[in-house]
Amino acid sequence: FAGLGTKTLIDVLLDRVEKTEPDRIRELREVIVSLGPFYIKFGQALAIRPDIVSPNSMIELQKLCDKVPAYDNDVAMETIRRELGGEVSDFFSEITPDCVAAASLGQVYKARLRENGEEVAVKVQRPFVLETVSLDLYLGRILGNFAKKLGVRTDVVGLVDEFAQGIYRELDFRLECEAGIQISKDLAHIPNIVIPKPYPRYTARRVHTAQWVPGEKLSQSKADDVLELVNLGVVAYLTQLLDSGLFHADPHPGNLIRTPDGKLCLLDFGLMTRITDDQKYAMVDSILHLSRRDYSKIGDDFKALGFIPTDYDPAPLLPALTRVFDAALAGGGAKSINFNELSSDLAEITYEFPFRIPPFFALIIRAIGVLEGIALVGDPDFAIIDSAYPYIANRLLTDDSKRIKDALRYMLFAKDGEFDVQQTVDLLQNLETFAKELNGGGKTNPDGTPRDLTSSGGEKKSGAVREALLFVFSEKGKIIREFLLEEVVAAIDALSTDALYQLAVRLNVNQNILPPFVQVFVHKLDSQEQKTVDNLVKLADFISGDLRRGEFRSIEGAPQLAQEIVPLLPSILPVMQDFGGQVLRLLAEKSTAKLIRGVLAPGTATWSKAQSSQAA
Repeated sequence: FAGLGTKTLIDVLLDRVEKTEPDRIRELREVIVSLGPFYIKFGQALAIRPDIVSPNSMIELQKLCDKVPAYDNDVAMETIRRELGGEVSDFFSEITPDCVAAASLGQVYKARLRENGEEVAVKVQRPFVLETVSLDLYLGRILGNFAKKLGVRTDVVGLVDEFAQGIYRELDFRLECEAGIQISKDLAHIPNIVIPKPYPRYTARRVHTAQWVPGEKLSQSKADDVLELVNLGVVAYLTQLLDSGLFHADPHPGNLIRTPDGKLCLLDFGLMTRITDDQKYAMVDSILHLSRRDYSKIGDDFKALGFIPTDYDPAPLLPALTRVFDAALAGGGAKSINFNELSSDLAEITYEFPFRIPPFFALIIRAIGVLEGIALVGDPDFAIIDSAYPYIANRLLTDDSKRIKDALRYMLFAKDGEFDVQQTVDLLQNLETFAKELNGGGKTNPDGTPRDLTSSGGEKKSGAVREALLFVFSEKGKIIREFLLEEVVAAIDALSTDALYQLAVRLNVNQNILPPFVQVFVHKLDSQEQKTVDNLVKLADFISGDLRRGEFRSIEGAPQLAQEIVPLLPSILPVMQDFGGQVLRLLAEKSTAKLIRGVLAPGTATWSKAQSSQAA
């Protein structure tokens, strides 16, 4: 380090840091490799921290993930004998004489189980890693305290402690085996995802045995399905992130494999992290707030995620966040965000505000950044948020938890409180996209009819409405039906008798049972009540599928709508009629009861301000 430090100091004095940065970073990587496992892992950790190192440094340090020298093979064989309690040949009928890959903590051999002839990958830990790492961690804390006294702003001691928790767990290969088993269960419902089968019987603290999966690095593959596999990877990682909560935190390019039959294989579950429920919901909220450029709520999201202290007023931070996100969202909304560029932009404000990237999110940046980087090679216009949105839509429309329902309500109603039919259709269309990705790119609708949402203009819009109605009135659409019904109940309960009468007239209900003299008491509605009535009409139109009303006339392609939907009516009509009947009965019962109470008991809470004034 002394020689590198001297060179760097000279660069600073001669004002040539920018020019010599690539050479110095390469030299730093070489020094790190020579110092051993701790420094290699620490360099890997820095490679995912844009708030600490520059983008160029991150690129160079990421080479530490798969370009590490091997150690003596005889030492590795002795480790296998000692850890498994027998000769190597007792467990493996074949094993390669040299390792096939080397990493910071160990190296891998290809072998064949004597028990059943299965090909396996045997990872053997480097000698004296635990002792070396422990000493280096101790020295790292000493240096961190010294740096703090010198006024270094970065919490070096906290960074070392954070790193120590992960590396000590990673040094116990039994935990990696358990994590592989759990991840396999968590992702079992996703087709075309491969998790190598771990073999606990042939695994110990320093030896890990799992199924051998042939293939090539996804980042180096020239196959035409790489982008599809990246999208599949996004689904897999979002499932871990927002569903199961056990997150594979080490998906560097060497751990993402394309198998010969076109599947995506995830390797190496030594470094894992747990995501809490609060963190899951906060991430969903932040994505939705970004999609609507609702930056006023981003500050609260960042508090929940640990980016800023909970006692800090985010208001001073909002102008800077607005500039960063406006630049990131320019030219296409949230779906056009480049995740790597966004994380680098966010890093720029860490020196102006008490803003830090929390440990778990640094790992997420690494995972998503790797997937995005692979995809951008084949598609310069690839956007990670665009790829993630179908999963978010599925979560919003199929999760019946209160917090997700609140998020769904936020998306379906615009900032001014107006029900957004087009946003509803867009969510449902993205849900169908998610189903297609999950089912391996199927080409049919849920009812077996051909799918084709690739056309442009009106045809695509009307096709989206078709997909929306198919889902809403399917078994899986029960949650959104219940949600929409709840919205109807809440809105009706808040309306005055004036508004209820207008609603009843517009929906053609209660025409034969409302007393004619009620019309005498009806007054002009204020803007908020008028908006509520309009929302209820839109809701009723949307969920009843009444084509005669032309309820989707605000959507492009309305002339094609009837032609798109009519063939589907036999399959969805029973549920549609039943649900539409529920809504209309509810409107009739609530409006009739409140209208009559308003006429007969003008002093009640349901009596409108105008009526109260007239009665007085």
